[in-house]
Amino acid sequence: MVYQINKSAVRLLWVGEHRQTKTRLRFFRWFGTDRTRRLHYVCSDMWRPYLKVVAKKAGQAIHILDRFHIMMHFNKAIDKVRAGEARELERKGFDPILKKSRWLFLKRPEKLTAKQDTSLARLLQYNLKTVRSYLLREDFQFFWGYRSAYWAGRFLDRWSSRAMRSRIEPIKQVAKMLRNHRELNWLCITT
Repeated sequence: MVYQINKSAVRLLWVGEHRQTKTRLRFFRWFGTDRTRRLHYVCSDMWRPYLKVVAKKAGQAIHILDRFHIMMHFNKAIDKVRAGEARELERKGFDPILKKSRWLFLKRPEKLTAKQDTSLARLLQYNLKTVRSYLLREDFQFFWGYRSAYWAGRFLDRWSSRAMRSRIEPIKQVAKMLRNHRELNWLCITT
């Protein structure tokens, strides 16, 4: 699906079947060369074929990676860490403190109920990989507030270095993914 999103309109422009490179190319053929040249911004997920098509067809536009997909990768990483650590703690005979904690770590802090907020605060006292993963994700939230691509890039570099030193493999994978997309124009979108 391709949407137009700007001050004057938010509307669905085009729908194509199948998530393939040729589908995205069909959109650009339909959209036309003249309109494509006038694109200023393109926002997409990080699927490599989409990135290549956008770079080829609309290389003049600033390419924005959307917050939803980036945070989805963070949440998958945290959930993987949490599930693995819960199994490890159980195997070692410790209290199942991570049992029923999935949504505590995956929800935005402002969306937590009072009971969930208290439960999360209790868990944050432990030096667990899950807690460290969660804190790295929450620290990354500062990225969305930057208005300067330069400073956003500096923040990303520092954050990525800390994530790589964390020795938490799923979080390191997110950092690597973000570093691999470093060449794109980073703009911050608040949603």
